[in-house]
Amino acid sequence: MEKANRLLSETSPYLLQHAYNPVDWFPWGEEALAKAKNEDKLILVSIGYAACHWCHVMERESFEDQSTADLMNKHFISIKIDREERPDLDHLFMDALQAITGQGGWPLNMFLTPDGRPFYGGTYFPPIDLQNRVSWKNLLTQLQQAFLSRRHDIEQQADELKNHLLSVNKVDPRKFEGFNLPLEEKFTRQQTEKIRHQLIMMADQVEGGFGKAPKFPQTFSINYLLRYYHFFKDVDALAQAELSLKKMMRGGIYDQIGGGFCRYSTDSQWLAPHFEKMTYDNALLLISMSEAYQITSDKEYAACIEQTIGFMMREMMGENGCFYAALDADSEGVEGKFYTWSLDEFNAIVGDNAELLASYWDVKEAGNWEHVNILRVMKPIETWASENVLEPDIAAEIITNAAEKLLNFRSRRVRPGTDDKMILGWNAMMNQALVSAGLALQKKEWVDFAEKHMSTLFQLFKNESLGIWKHTYKAGEAKFYAYLDDLAMLIRALLLLQEATSDPAYLDQANEVAEYVDAHFTDEDNLYFYFSPIQQQDILVRKKDLYDGALPSGNALMAWNLHQLGLLLNKPNWRNRAIQMLEIQKDTAVRYPNSYGLWASLLLEFTQGTHELAVLGQNAHLASFKLLGNYIPNRVIMSAKVANEKYPLLAGKETTEAVFYYHCHQYSCKRPVNSETEILKEVAS
Repeated sequence: MEKANRLLSETSPYLLQHAYNPVDWFPWGEEALAKAKNEDKLILVSIGYAACHWCHVMERESFEDQSTADLMNKHFISIKIDREERPDLDHLFMDALQAITGQGGWPLNMFLTPDGRPFYGGTYFPPIDLQNRVSWKNLLTQLQQAFLSRRHDIEQQADELKNHLLSVNKVDPRKFEGFNLPLEEKFTRQQTEKIRHQLIMMADQVEGGFGKAPKFPQTFSINYLLRYYHFFKDVDALAQAELSLKKMMRGGIYDQIGGGFCRYSTDSQWLAPHFEKMTYDNALLLISMSEAYQITSDKEYAACIEQTIGFMMREMMGENGCFYAALDADSEGVEGKFYTWSLDEFNAIVGDNAELLASYWDVKEAGNWEHVNILRVMKPIETWASENVLEPDIAAEIITNAAEKLLNFRSRRVRPGTDDKMILGWNAMMNQALVSAGLALQKKEWVDFAEKHMSTLFQLFKNESLGIWKHTYKAGEAKFYAYLDDLAMLIRALLLLQEATSDPAYLDQANEVAEYVDAHFTDEDNLYFYFSPIQQQDILVRKKDLYDGALPSGNALMAWNLHQLGLLLNKPNWRNRAIQMLEIQKDTAVRYPNSYGLWASLLLEFTQGTHELAVLGQNAHLASFKLLGNYIPNRVIMSAKVANEKYPLLAGKETTEAVFYYHCHQYSCKRPVNSETEILKEVAS
């Protein structure tokens, strides 16, 4: 049997994948860093994640090769990092990589001086020289020779790169003149129009989405367009948001028979994804589809929401009720093999109506991708049914029956691997998605599940005795300090749960977590937040992430959270902090809304104002739950049977058996109304 390396004692599925490599891998930690210093060796940091296709390729080609391993073991201290366990290190080294090469991606291979300063890096390296790409072994040899003969140059480059990382991490906290302006002059309709224009200019108005291939969902941009339509009835904004969502829902990026979205599409038509499925992508798309459904009442969104939640419950949920991180792209060493079909196989499984169904799912003799078929929907079911002279109900039944047969057959295939670690922030996002979907589709059972799920998050990820939060959970162990994203997402989920359940305990918990974030993550200017907590001492630079990538920016989320908590708990200092955070970021959000979508939506809310709503009466919870089925994106809301002086929105209200709705501004309320229709009119006026 092959000898295991140090990674065998880790819990990360990605690190365990490398546990039997001949490379003498270390996990990131004091042992590896001290050994590099003591032996005066260069450090290789190799970062990836369990569902990463090209990480698997490089492992097979290089890290499993004995001669390559010998070279690495002789001259380098080699460290493997799961980017999902240590996103702080991943962000830092990705910034370094982009400064060096102008590009990013995974696997991320970064070379460090013996004292831990990055100086050179890249992503995938082939086993032999290819065109302009150096082979991995040749790169290792060149760097080792440079270290021996030109060490001064390496040290100088490391110093320059460290200074660059420190400088780009600074946010200018100066008090702009604009800080003294009234809110309506800080954030203007003109700015929101520019953002809308930028997004439409970048949009693919044929295939949906933004920019060219590879295409990512970019839900933050979609959400902005939905809000823009809501406020200004801009039909082009709604059309682009809907086009983007529906092209994804009908494309190969979406699993047409099992549900769930893949990470991104490699082409412009959303046909061919890298097949990994991540919890956070599905959570973010569930939120966007829920909002689109609230605006349009389109049943296609409802069906996709139900199927996606079904997938998450069936394939991504552990026995403890929390959600795993990801499903791999590969099975049996082949990317997408689990999800693709030949025409003969497809016909044999579906049986009756095979030709008809092949036209619906674009299944061809020659295949629609690399000689096999990825199922996708070329036309809406209503159009397809009409063209084939089928009643819509009959067409839907034919498709449903065939999908069940295909799903049953597929379940007997070799499954992709599951990254079964659980991440606090991603679970918090999924909690928010369940509540958003439950409100939009008025399914209380999803909200009930979210309550149980939230209770489990507190049990697994909070160390009550030490008063600290953890980032990951696997095999009975919570590891690593929680990051800003984890806790910002948790606060957001708690705030939404308070609205959906009428239970103010969730608001109290959100406040407690926000105070924890304030104490452990606030920067020296008492304005923004670092990504890693003050306890995390093993990182060269504590970053402040401001832009939205695949995941929302923790600082943007905290600006939203502080704004809402400031209103709900009458904490004007928190709301003013949110305003200042946005004030500094607004110009960047206007110029680059695709990368600052959450900031853009917050700016839009400040221009339109936030509705402060209270619902009081014997059946206030039911009335509030029903009210939240409507699309009111700029709101805070509390509901209760009787007034409660602890919370400003519930204080000083007359209590009657009948339900009354209060519409307030800075806690000054209009005359209450007694019907949902009336309160919606007030909110819309």
